[in-house]
Amino acid sequence: MAGEGNPTLRRRELGFLLRQLRAERGLSIEDVAARALFSTTKLSRLETGRVGASPRDIRDLCLVYEVTDEAERQRLLTLAREGKQRAWWQQYDLPYATYIGLEAEAASISDYNTDVVPELLQVEGYAHAILEVAEPPLDPAAIEHRIESGSKRQALVTRGDSPLLHFIVDEAALRRSLGAPVAMRAQLERIIEVASLPKATIQVIPFASGAHPGLGSNFTILQFNSLMVNDVVYVGGAPGNIYLESSADLERYKRVFDRLRSIALDPEDSTAMVKKIAAAAYKDSYNLIEGF
Repeated sequence: MAGEGNPTLRRRELGFLLRQLRAERGLSIEDVAARALFSTTKLSRLETGRVGASPRDIRDLCLVYEVTDEAERQRLLTLAREGKQRAWWQQYDLPYATYIGLEAEAASISDYNTDVVPELLQVEGYAHAILEVAEPPLDPAAIEHRIESGSKRQALVTRGDSPLLHFIVDEAALRRSLGAPVAMRAQLERIIEVASLPKATIQVIPFASGAHPGLGSNFTILQFNSLMVNDVVYVGGAPGNIYLESSADLERYKRVFDRLRSIALDPEDSTAMVKKIAAAAYKDSYNLIEGF
């Protein structure tokens, strides 16, 4: 179920409430940090959900904010406690663990990829081919951890309360052969399978579209139903894991995604293109097996 055992979201909800308490009292971060004997960096990280809060942190902040209502104090303490719990993905020590926590509770996921098939759609053979050439290199255990965690993440695609999913991929991602031909065929078949799900939309931007605003970029827009959790644009890749939450950044990426959606083939024609490419991949894998 979305939200269960999700410390990432609990920390962000707590941060929202702490920011709200500070704003209601007209205090700056510097004011509160001085009174609570915190560093401004620590308080900022608590308010943005980047770190969890201890019971003592909550006690000290409640004193500063003069929170006397027991129910309100307990709500803060409960969120702090849940924010310290371990989620299933934390056992893998992944550099994008924060993203997985956000992804797990998103109400909608809008993903654009120009280079490869999105991770939520990747089959094992395809994912393995990508991870084998990672920089810096990954050892076999790390590769297996990422594949295993990726398989668990993909459960949200078919779960009963799955988010709305919208994937836009460039034709290049479908034609770039990664792994053995049989793995590439399985990957394309997986895309066709997901495209038939009621809450999933897959569109392809064909080569014939020429230049478009998504060239050289990969990003994911995560939107939430909770008023206590900001929508997020996640930009991964070589620069690292970047999370953008300002209204200006969100609006800019939403505009780009809307433009890409209008440029891409409609879902029906996109599925037809994937099937055509898959048929060629099937022929390649058959020839490989038969030795032709």
